[in-house]
Amino acid sequence: MPDDRNVARALLDRQSRTYAEEAGITLANRPGPLYQLLVLTTLLSTRIRASVAVAAARELFAAGYRTPQTMEAASWQDRVDALGRGHYRRYDERTATMLGTGARLCLDRWHGDLRRLHQEAGADRAALRRFLTEFPGIGPTGADIFLREAQSVWPDVRPYADRRTLAGAKRLGLPASPGDLVGLVGEADFGRLASALVRVALGEESAGEVSRSAATAR
Repeated sequence: MPDDRNVARALLDRQSRTYAEEAGITLANRPGPLYQLLVLTTLLSTRIRASVAVAAARELFAAGYRTPQTMEAASWQDRVDALGRGHYRRYDERTATMLGTGARLCLDRWHGDLRRLHQEAGADRAALRRFLTEFPGIGPTGADIFLREAQSVWPDVRPYADRRTLAGAKRLGLPASPGDLVGLVGEADFGRLASALVRVALGEESAGEVSRSAATAR
């Protein structure tokens, strides 16, 4: 049987991109990328396939809606149309409204810069989650999605492993605690590992195939 470190590395070899990267977001601790992550989080928070949410985010960004200013300035119909191009049709009208409202909240509350949210919360994860859930469409699961991805550029949040991350770890027989998981890959790669484990939990990646890859690489 491959050891835990080999399994984690095999998973990262197979699933090296985070959801933010898949959506075309070059994540950095800057206002634009952090807002784009918020948009992606809003889309991922509905009961829809992650691949559809990612495709819809790419369409919104391709249309130029990469900042809260441009998102709010777009018409409701323009947002609906962009979501439709990403096949995000079941929740398109409601989500288009939430994106407009969320953009205005980002501007009013945080002056368009989610680094301010981070600074106000400090290292208090409960406060971070509370601030994030003030955005329409983002509940506790959405806050987990945002922080799971943002930990790559907010080091004080690491290691952040939500229930889906831990469910993926369990499927692979890996440790079910953030502290033990981070020891398998190191802090710099933990955000990628967390995202990859979610793919296992959601059935986007086969636990059996990962284990076989790990065994072959020994």
